[in-house]
Amino acid sequence: MAKHQSFAESPLPPFLPFGDEALAETVPTGAGGRLPSYIQDHRKRLRSRFLEGGASAMPDYELLELLLFRAIPRQDVKPLARLLLETFGDFNRVVTAPLSRLLTVKGVGEAVALELHIVGASAQRMMRARVINQPVLSSWDALLDYCHTVMAHRETEQFRILFLDRKNVLIADEEQAKGTVDHVPVYPREVVKRGLELNASAMILVHNHPSGDPTPSDADISMTMQIQDACNALGITLHDHLVIGQGREVSFRSLGYL
Repeated sequence: MAKHQSFAESPLPPFLPFGDEALAETVPTGAGGRLPSYIQDHRKRLRSRFLEGGASAMPDYELLELLLFRAIPRQDVKPLARLLLETFGDFNRVVTAPLSRLLTVKGVGEAVALELHIVGASAQRMMRARVINQPVLSSWDALLDYCHTVMAHRETEQFRILFLDRKNVLIADEEQAKGTVDHVPVYPREVVKRGLELNASAMILVHNHPSGDPTPSDADISMTMQIQDACNALGITLHDHLVIGQGREVSFRSLGYL
């Protein structure tokens, strides 16, 4: 069986070589190491469409192609973009996928994984900038968007705490614990202890359900009640507990638990 030609990574820093991972659909470069004209034209058309219409004018696989152009400058990247979407489901899941899982996809090495992770991290930082040091009540929609960006596509549960001052301004956003696909260990004593350390007056709890269904479990409800009791004893207000699913969230306050 003939050996497939590997993708060529960018010669520019900071990308790293990533070996011989390759797809069967790779296209050899032309004379002198130049891209065949049809690939050059395709890349030019995609860039033009993005500049003229933005991301809304492009399907997910074409937006992924634009990201892959830099990491893989001398090959057709459309097959890899489609494979990534087939593997993870959508654009958001691709750029937030764990590094270990990305590297299992044929054709993905360190250069591609790094490029995707940079995009995911940049998106999260931009969303966080919209809510940190802002009054929560006046930026509630932005806060929900941030929580979904950070947590909705995770494959394991994560528990975060949003700490607020007396004016309900978000002063800190911290990950308190990581767990498995259906459980995250949370210790009420540690939650309120951290609130006291930050001199927080109030908190919002947030965790995700990787199943996509944000309906609170009995364990979620019991844990929240324990944290509320600990907060009440120390004069800290527990505003809400948000459970993030895929495409929607559930508020404990809206459900009448708080």
